[in-house]
Amino acid sequence: MEAALDELYVTPPPAFVSRREGLATEAKAAGRVADARRIRAARRPSLAAWAANLLLRSRPEESRAFLDLGRALREAYGSLDAGGIKELSEQRRSVVAAMSRQTAELAVGAGHRLSDPLLREVEATLRAVLADQDAADRWATGRLQSALTPPADFPGLTAVRPDHPRKSVGAAPQSAPARKRAQDEVAEQRRRKQERLAEEKRDRLAKEKQQRLAKEKQERLAKEKEERLARERRERLGRAREAARAADRRLRQAREDLRRAERQQRAAEKQCAEAAEAFSRAEQAARDAASEVERLSGRTR
Repeated sequence: MEAALDELYVTPPPAFVSRREGLATEAKAAGRVADARRIRAARRPSLAAWAANLLLRSRPEESRAFLDLGRALREAYGSLDAGGIKELSEQRRSVVAAMSRQTAELAVGAGHRLSDPLLREVEATLRAVLADQDAADRWATGRLQSALTPPADFPGLTAVRPDHPRKSVGAAPQSAPARKRAQDEVAEQRRRKQERLAEEKRDRLAKEKQQRLAKEKQERLAKEKEERLARERRERLGRAREAARAADRRLRQAREDLRRAERQQRAAEKQCAEAAEAFSRAEQAARDAASEVERLSGRTR
């Protein structure tokens, strides 16, 4: 149930209603009727409130540090002199500006560019979180429905107004630890941001290296494939040429065999004709001899 509401309040407002109905339908289908009613009762957040919720969910470590910074600042404002409050106010503005920029980047990543008025609402919400414990508790739920408004003065500002000046001598023993805690919180947040940026840079460089290696591997494989195909084409061409030369040799040999056979056939035909003629002459001679024998035999009788 809580996870469903957490998801719902980081859903971009234009898609809030449809997603709310989907989650309620799922809860009802699972037999969780009370959860379904609670989900349907959720109100759609304004765009600025949604962006603040998105910041809390997307940057949990920095958000926790921001809440801790608010507690330290509220405590510090109750014990610092005017100079210390001015210094912390400058740090507060710097941190709020940095968190606002992150919120704008997250919103763009989710498909919504925040206008200047909306950015001012986000900044006001973040200032309220730093200045007021109730506002901090509401933002910490991650389910803001509207932007928060900071109080007119930070807690403790009345203690340093001109009509009630704070004696620096009496404030010094209390202001030093509080100021140090606030400064430490700011430094810690900056350190975490630098670590996050460094990690993002390492991840980006690692991703770029991986993409470059993948591209180089793809190009190498493509080149190897092209070389293999070219080699296979050359081999096939060589085999085809050798087959053509062998066929040509067989053709020339067949032609030679044919001419030889034709010559042999002509010689055989000539021999056959000569033999036939000799046979004819021999046959005629035999007939002539037989006739002569018969003629001579008749005379003898």
